[in-house]
Amino acid sequence: MPPTLLPDERTLHGWFDRDLPPVLTVDPGTTVRFAALDSGWWAGPHGPGRERSPQHTEGSGHALTGPVEVRGARPGDVLAVRIEAVVPGAWGTTYAGVRSTAWNVRLGVEQPAVVPWDIDVAAGTATSTLGTVALRPFLGVMGMPPAEPGRHSTIPPYWHGGNLDCRELVAGSTLYLPIPVEGALFSVGDGHAAQGDGEVSGTAIECPVERADLTLDVQGDLLGRPLTTPVADTPAGWVAMGLGNDLDEAAAEALSAMLDLLGALHGLGRSEAMALASVVVDLRVTQVANQVFGVHALLPRDAVRV
Repeated sequence: MPPTLLPDERTLHGWFDRDLPPVLTVDPGTTVRFAALDSGWWAGPHGPGRERSPQHTEGSGHALTGPVEVRGARPGDVLAVRIEAVVPGAWGTTYAGVRSTAWNVRLGVEQPAVVPWDIDVAAGTATSTLGTVALRPFLGVMGMPPAEPGRHSTIPPYWHGGNLDCRELVAGSTLYLPIPVEGALFSVGDGHAAQGDGEVSGTAIECPVERADLTLDVQGDLLGRPLTTPVADTPAGWVAMGLGNDLDEAAAEALSAMLDLLGALHGLGRSEAMALASVVVDLRVTQVANQVFGVHALLPRDAVRV
């Protein structure tokens, strides 16, 4: 049995902070079993009398479990997070129109909708009044605190992880993150039973996580190059993530990281990599919901034969 962190008064927090003491210290290569509340700290499915976890405090962001210190992790190194398994809980909720935003007004989504889901892990489905969808569970938040002191919001994604909301980060993926602080101080949360690219309402099927087995390792770089933004090797292929104040900026960052990957994988110069990317790489909107826009560039597995 791997070391296990349950969401309780010892492990729960709603922010990133480099001075938050670790609740577990592990050697590189250790698999840690996490469990997590749903992102809103709810103690049960949507319905009358539903209450939040008693650990919830005003101003908290996502309910995170951690942090975990990885021995020997240093700023400038890369944290490799191998996602062995993600098992959602038995219920979830999707929200739409709950915030008055220009996006919702433009689309005519001005009446709040709250959609409860029943999750059947054995069948691999989630069912609501809207129908039945296939499960594709992943953790929306996997990340570390910034180097700057103080509490930092869990809402925006960061170059060192956090609320990435990338639907490709399913079991079988390895997420690579630049390490910003000594020991990494890694935390997780925001279980998603299923989500489309973009997370257009601002939420997925938000659910608790019964079990997420993650192997945490440390390496000096990725494919012989320094890492400056999240990158992942997923069942779908290599993914390079970009973040920005608008989609143009996010797309440019994602593409730049993908050109670095293509250079490392295939020995290409920048211009040759750009030509190849135009043929085989897909740019996808990761999410538009969390103050910072996200785009990921996907190089499908076996897209290039050499």
